[in-house]
Order: sequence, then C-alpha cells, then structure tokens
Amino acid sequence: MSDAPGPAAAGAALTWVELRDVKCAELEEAADGWGRVSNRADAARDRVRTQLLNGLRQTQEGEAARAAVRRLRRLEANFQYVYTECGLLRTALNSLAHEVRTQQRVLQGALDDAAAMKFTVHADGSVAYPAAGEGLIDGKPPAGGTAAGVSIPGMAASSGLVAANPLAAGAQDIADRVVRAVRAAADADWRYTRILRALRAEDGLSVPAAVWKDTAGDAAAVRQAASGYLQDAIPQDASPAERKKWWAGLTDEQREEYLAVYPDRIGNLDGIPALVRDAANRDNLRLLMGKLEGRDDADSVTKLAALREIDRQLRAVPKPGEPSMYLLGIGDQGNGRAIVSYGNPDTSRNVAAYVPGLNTSLDEGFAKDDLKRAFDTAKGARYHDPSSAAVVWLGYDAPQSPEGVSSLAVSLEGRAEEGGGAFRDFMGGIDATNQNENPHLTAIGHSYGSRTVGAAARNEGGIPGVDDIVLVGSPGVGVDRAENLGVSADHVFVGAADNDVVTRVPSKEQAIAGAAGQLLAGPLGSYVAAEAADQRNNRLWFGRDPASEEFGARRFPVDDGPQPIGRQGVSLEAHSLYFDPVRDSASAGSIALIVAGKSEKVKMEDMR
Repeated sequence: MSDAPGPAAAGAALTWVELRDVKCAELEEAADGWGRVSNRADAARDRVRTQLLNGLRQTQEGEAARAAVRRLRRLEANFQYVYTECGLLRTALNSLAHEVRTQQRVLQGALDDAAAMKFTVHADGSVAYPAAGEGLIDGKPPAGGTAAGVSIPGMAASSGLVAANPLAAGAQDIADRVVRAVRAAADADWRYTRILRALRAEDGLSVPAAVWKDTAGDAAAVRQAASGYLQDAIPQDASPAERKKWWAGLTDEQREEYLAVYPDRIGNLDGIPALVRDAANRDNLRLLMGKLEGRDDADSVTKLAALREIDRQLRAVPKPGEPSMYLLGIGDQGNGRAIVSYGNPDTSRNVAAYVPGLNTSLDEGFAKDDLKRAFDTAKGARYHDPSSAAVVWLGYDAPQSPEGVSSLAVSLEGRAEEGGGAFRDFMGGIDATNQNENPHLTAIGHSYGSRTVGAAARNEGGIPGVDDIVLVGSPGVGVDRAENLGVSADHVFVGAADNDVVTRVPSKEQAIAGAAGQLLAGPLGSYVAAEAADQRNNRLWFGRDPASEEFGARRFPVDDGPQPIGRQGVSLEAHSLYFDPVRDSASAGSIALIVAGKSEKVKMEDMR
C-alpha cells in the first residue's frame, strides 16, 4: 500500500537480535494452514464440477435445472478463486520464511566468527575488537576499536589509512555481514508485507472478470517475489524424461506450490503428466482471461474470444462414448498457444498429435475448427480402438499470410524449424509420460504444419516415440524422400485432394522462372502456374511432392473436394476437409485407422 514504509525505513526498524530470534517455523505453520484451505477448496471445486454439475445436467432438464447449473458454476468459480488465492498466500509465506532463514544463516555465521575471535557485537551491529599486533614506534599493541558495517559489498567503511591492528579487517568483515543480513531480511519483510496485504478477497459471493484480473496481478507479484524460492528449480532446459523424474521427486506440498504460483510453467512443461498439465492450464486459462479482460486492442480481443470458447468446451460434459478433453498447453505469447487432447494421452495406447498450418493462431476459428479436427480424429480412432487419443498442437507461431509473400521463402522455413524443435520436445514428453509399455504415436501435419512435422522428423532419431507420420494438404516437408523422416517409408502416409491447390504450389525455382505473378495472386495463381508448368520433377514449394511416386510414401484415398474455381468464385475448401468425417469420409476414415494402429486396413491408391 502507498503508506507502507519503504526498504530504508524497514531496515531501520529491524535489529540483528530480532532477525536472529525470528521463528521461521511459525511462518511455515501458517503457510501450511493456508495450504490446507487451498486444498479443501480445490477438492470442493472438483466435486462441484465432476459430481454435482455433471449429475445435474445428465438427469435434469428445464429452466430450473439451467438456473441451478448457473449457480453451481458460480460456486465452482468461487472455490477456484479461494484455491488460487490461498495457494498464493501459502507460497508467499513459505518464500518469506525461506528468505529470512537464509539471512539468519548469514547472520549466525558472522556471530560465530565474532565469538571465536572474542569480538563483541553491539546492538546496532557494530563490532568491537581488542588491541592486537605489534606497534611500529613503542612496541605496544595497537589499540582496539569498533567497526561499523556497510550494506553495499565492496564499499569501504571509511577512507582512512589501513588500520595497524590486524583484527580490524576481520571485525569490519563481520560487521558488514551483520548489516547486510539485517538489510536483506528487512527488505524481504517489506516486500512480502505489501504482497500479503494485497491478497484479500473481495466482498460478495461472485467472482467477476475484474477480480480474476486482480488475481492475475497477485500471482505475478508472488511469482516475482518467490523466484528464488521456486522458479529457479524448474528444469526448463532438461529433457522431458528428466522433468518427469523431477516432478515425481517433489513432495505433495511442493507440487501444490508450483501449481499455485506457476500454472503456466508447469502446464506447458513437456514431461509433466497430462492430468497435472490439465489442472495447471485450467487455472492458467482463468488467469489469462482475467489478464486480457478489458483490453481493447485487436490482438487481446481475438485471443480472449478463443480462450472463452476453449473454456466453454472444457466445461461441457462429454456425451457417452465421447473422449474427455484435456488442456495440455495454453498461452498468449506470439500468435497464441493452445494444446488440447481428446482422450488422456498418458493412458491411451494410441496417441496422435496434429500440427495445423498457415494462418493458424489463437482465435475463435482455431478454437472451433481445429479443435473439432482433433475431436473427430480421436472419435474415429476410438471406433477401432477405444484406447486412443488425438491432440491438436498449436505450440508455435505458424506464419500468417498478411506478413507478405516476400517473406515466405525465408520466414516460413524459420517458423517450421523453430516449431519443429518445440514439437519434438512435446512428443518426447508424450513418450515419457505414456503409461503403456509400447505406445503407438502418430504425428500429423496439415498444410504448413506438414513442413513443421518434417523439420521435427528429419533430425537424427526422428520424432521421439513416433511410429507413423501422416501428411495432408502438404506443400512439401523439407525432404525429398519419405525415408528421411525418421521412420521407414511404409510408415509415412499422404493425403492429397486433387482439387487442393496447396498441394500443387510450384517450387521456388518455378516461381522465379515465370510464375511469380501468379504466386503473388495467391494459392489459386500458384495452382494455375503449376498446371501450366512441367510437373514431372514433382517439386513443390518445400521440396518434392509427398504424394509423388518419387517421394516413396503411401498415399491413402481422399475425396477430390470442391473445384478451386466455380460459380461462387475461388474456393480453397478442398484444403480444409481432410479431417471431416462427413464431407471427406475417405480421408477421415483413413486417418482414424492409421492413428488406431491399423494402417494395414487402409486401402492405398496410386501416387501422382
């Protein structure tokens, strides 16, 4: 608060005796109490969501039932708010105890040294030392004195000559350590006092968006203050297997604190179990919506609409036989991040991850259309094997067409390489946390997403754990042979609709040679240019056509799709139907069989 004393005033109010006598265990006991409240709120929230809400919606209909659902939703939000705020209180108190105890150790070390050297530490932190050494004139030991500490390392206590008494330097060092420990502890006390005062529940029973915005600010404040206590231990640069081991080695209390303060870090950390990531990301979703609420810039409005739609779907009750929804990643950085799984990827024997392509970003279209593609894939695969899950992975910045055609040759390659590395890590995490002895993993790339999958696969060892690769609507994958994708060529499957103009985008060389004008006109111009050019070299924008015989993959049947030019004008619709079980059942059915590990049942067709 504005009337709180600053660090200087706080430092003057604390003595080394008070620092020595602080009982950090009492702070930790208080933290444990808030932790128990947080856990009870979390359990209550879970009961409201999984028992009361689901039971009510499955057994009751009508306006009264809908009103009851709305009230239960508000109760669920209240419990979530209590869970989050009490979790922040626990971490703030534990972090304060951690910082104070650290300075107590520094102080005690200085006091122990003073006692060993028979120095006297005064109440103000100054250190008295006795006469010692040999005088240069009369042979008498130089007189003792008193050293006053300074709080800034490297700053001398005075500008005088070096003292002849050999004990003076040791006394000065002890005095400096005492004053620095007191100053650091006082600063921590001041910082956490401000944070704890801000962690207050609003009056009333509702938790509107404005309150969640405040909660996002509370979480940021605790996160900044507790960085040394928690954040530094998060294994950001470790492998997914190492992260899984790290999480397994934490105590329940440590896990709860990480989830309360760093839901974004834990929820997006490959190698953390899916149920943990889902819980963390559902909480982070609320914080993100609170953060973006009230902003009027186009980017925030677009992302907020997507987050609300994802939140709506997460709250829906799956129909009998439909896969449950898991939020494995969420974020507002760049063009936005979202990773959603239909079916538990840790317990499912078959897991597919689908990478969307050009123009994909965290918007309402993604939240509806791309999520449905993953849902349809999971549902189709589960028809053949109930132990199946499908993921839509927006874990990178897919290129956006407004960036300009001139940037395609360079930026598109760079986005794919960067995204490919992130996708490798994600699949490594799926492979590490899956509980089956030998899970069947499939990587699916659509459009530019196929180039991203290609970037992930062509590294040594391929994509971790991946057995099959599916490429649909591909403009090339960055390699000229299927065997260069980390799996055998007969495990690379391609779907290319005859009317999908993206699968006929000419190579860079062709564009430079004479189709640049058509390319600037968009995909349709590229299609026309490709039809007019010599296609026997089977080159597309990102390398050899994956549907060509020379590439060496297996091509499964797909519907032709609508003509690119019709009475309604230009159409790219054929590029978007590969996952649709109604409008392209041949393609969607083939993908479902491959994901379910039954590719031998897919009827293949001739390559181009």
